[in-house]
Amino acid sequence: MKKIVNNVTIECVSGDIAAQKDIAAVVNAANAQLRIGGGVAGALHRAAGPGLEEECRPLAPIKPGEAVITGAHNLPNDYVIHCLGPVYGADRPEDKLLADCYRNALQLAEDSKVDSVAFPSISTGAFGYPMEDAAEVAFQTVKEITADLKQVRLIRFVLFGEDALEVHRRKMEEVLG
Repeated sequence: MKKIVNNVTIECVSGDIAAQKDIAAVVNAANAQLRIGGGVAGALHRAAGPGLEEECRPLAPIKPGEAVITGAHNLPNDYVIHCLGPVYGADRPEDKLLADCYRNALQLAEDSKVDSVAFPSISTGAFGYPMEDAAEVAFQTVKEITADLKQVRLIRFVLFGEDALEVHRRKMEEVLG
């Protein structure tokens, strides 16, 4: 499913975020120390190799809502943008911090002259953010920021599993029309 908002294509696909060969920057749902972890952080770090963790070390720790950018190492992309999403029920206000992840990641992409970015569903795994609410925040934030984007022309949401894809498709339709 695709939508175009302010000349930016926004799409949802089911797949592996570490295998987005046609995307310039992939977003890591990182932990504060920017180390290998479970979920997206584990998948990206394993695919990128040990150089990614080495490059991340001096950039850590980051706070919820913050984003940093590194090279992609052995991934098929140019960059990895690392965002620390909020832990649902602990980091407040969750919706603002989650929106900051998307906003800050896209600003880093702009500053680095990146034309395409792939996002996972930030904070919905181990951090416990309800998928419906997280998708709503993601699409609202992307909708708001597209008018300011000059470099980024494609924003892809790469979802794990059909349930996540369906929730994101529905929310994308509600928010983007």
